[in-house]
Amino acid sequence: MKVLAIDCAASLCAACVYDAAVGRELGRSVLDLGKGHAEHLMAVIAEALKAGATDYAGLGAIAVSVGPGSFTGLRVGVSTARGLALALKVPAIGVTTLEALAAEAASAFPGRAVLAALDAGREEIHAAFYDKMSVLTYGPAVTTLANAVAMASEHSAVLAATAATLIAEAAGRTFDIGPRTATADILTYARLAAAKGQGERPKPLYLRGADAKPQAGFILSRQRP
Repeated sequence: MKVLAIDCAASLCAACVYDAAVGRELGRSVLDLGKGHAEHLMAVIAEALKAGATDYAGLGAIAVSVGPGSFTGLRVGVSTARGLALALKVPAIGVTTLEALAAEAASAFPGRAVLAALDAGREEIHAAFYDKMSVLTYGPAVTTLANAVAMASEHSAVLAATAATLIAEAAGRTFDIGPRTATADILTYARLAAAKGQGERPKPLYLRGADAKPQAGFILSRQRP
């Protein structure tokens, strides 16, 4: 099965084609935009398909990052994934940014608990905690820096995502740290989605209210794919 993965959760507008049968990425396209995902996403997808010598008819699933992340970017990515899935009659599979970042940290530090934590501003942390078997035991949720420090310290967890350095400094101790980014590599989303298989239709994961209005033309449909 070939999976098209889409990520608009942070500054990147990214897509890749992944062949789950052989565990290999076939092609990708990534732009670091900051903003403007709606204007560029379809072109990025087309470039990834071209690089992977694949067309829409050859896809068996659509994977998409569902957040937490950019309010507008998430709506763009998820609505596009659901629209493509509906048109192609294939499943759309959501993967959280915290799940993907934690998976990358767990790959770098096998057999360790992982706290994936995004600095959300306003003295808030968006966090998810995974045990040594990579089982989600907390979150995704909004928490305080103090609570994130307590979780990390109690389990000597590997830290991941943008709040990793902040947590380590607040704890006053050294932690192993995985990716410090706001989103994972696009291939990670494809792999996790392929392993999950079909479930509930994806929807943006908002852990707090919007700071900006969604771009016109990308209001998420309530229809099931």
